[in-house]
Amino acid sequence: MADVSSKELYEFKKTLKELAEKRGKGTELVSMYIPPDKQLSDVGKQMRDELGQSANIKSKSTRKNVQSAIEVIMQRIRMFPKPPEKGLVLFVGMIPKGGPGTEKMETVVFEPPEEIQTYWYICDSTFFLEPLEEMIESKEVYGVAVIDRNEATIAILKGKRIDIVANLTSGVPGKHKAGGQSQRRFDRVIDQLAHEFLKRIGTHMNDAYLPIKDELRGVILGGPGHTKNDFYEGDYMQYEIKDKVLTTVDTSYTGEFGIRETIDKASDVLNELDVIKEKKLMERFVHELKKMDQGLASYGEKQVRNSLQIGAVDTLLLSEDLKSKRVTLDCSCGYTTEITVKEGQKLDEELCPNCNEKLRIVSEEDLIENLAQIAENLSSTVEVISTETDEGMQLYRGFGGVAAILRYRVN
Repeated sequence: MADVSSKELYEFKKTLKELAEKRGKGTELVSMYIPPDKQLSDVGKQMRDELGQSANIKSKSTRKNVQSAIEVIMQRIRMFPKPPEKGLVLFVGMIPKGGPGTEKMETVVFEPPEEIQTYWYICDSTFFLEPLEEMIESKEVYGVAVIDRNEATIAILKGKRIDIVANLTSGVPGKHKAGGQSQRRFDRVIDQLAHEFLKRIGTHMNDAYLPIKDELRGVILGGPGHTKNDFYEGDYMQYEIKDKVLTTVDTSYTGEFGIRETIDKASDVLNELDVIKEKKLMERFVHELKKMDQGLASYGEKQVRNSLQIGAVDTLLLSEDLKSKRVTLDCSCGYTTEITVKEGQKLDEELCPNCNEKLRIVSEEDLIENLAQIAENLSSTVEVISTETDEGMQLYRGFGGVAAILRYRVN
């Protein structure tokens, strides 16, 4: 999900978590995955067939609930002339809210962040989430090349999949035992052949990586000996690819085994990239905070919300562990207010300051989504920060999970 923002990833994870917690009775929950090239008319025909077959279900309540879910699916897919670009996912079913008879129909329909490859129609007591959970797994794209004097292998790593795009051999001769001028002449020939081989590697890497340079998070070079370093230090790669080289690692092997060894040895570097990004953001925030009255930093929900609303926020920093809701209350006299309620906190009886009547809840929204929406409306960048680093924990515990780097100072 390299093209998905931290906010979108947070919302996707939140949706999956909510779906995973839902339980139905028997096999009454329906999960449907529709690839973008699937004809919705074919899906509709299958649903009509399923509706007919469901009449054979012995349990009256189960039969009613399954038929209701199928009818909801048929209604929803009629709203689409064809599946969206990445396909369509539907989760439909009666979810018990308490004892028997408390079931309520719930429907979740959305376009997934990645293209659906396989058509699924599954009835169970839980929703089928595995294809979506796989989308959360790292799908970042890296270039990996293993280089030595005799051969080179160029690959693309996407998630856990390795695609070998080129295997090259040098044809450079081994050592020669001749002496004198013959030896020097032979050495020059070998050096020229080695240079041409590195140029050829560079051309193949440019051809493989330049078309995907915008999604390429980095390039890793591996191999036994010094050839990989000569390649990196020389002028063989296009500058946009060379700038993406993250590290070079020593390997025992070349070829596909060398590619896998390179990935294993560079795993710490790959895992650190997101962490480094978050660290840099927090370091930038703290640096501004230390400037005291001159710094472009703000923290705490109230102060940051005020800064957001006047368009002063450049980057909004929200802790992934921020579990609060923004609740809207109103009164029949026309009074309206908003308050923030922490997870598990009981909402006290709020009275209208105008008429002293009890306020009623109009809406509830996840606090992260609430603040992020304000930020996006005013073109502020939103970053949802994990608590897996000291800096992330500092944001959550030290600054209440809400902070901002400002465009200009707010008094």
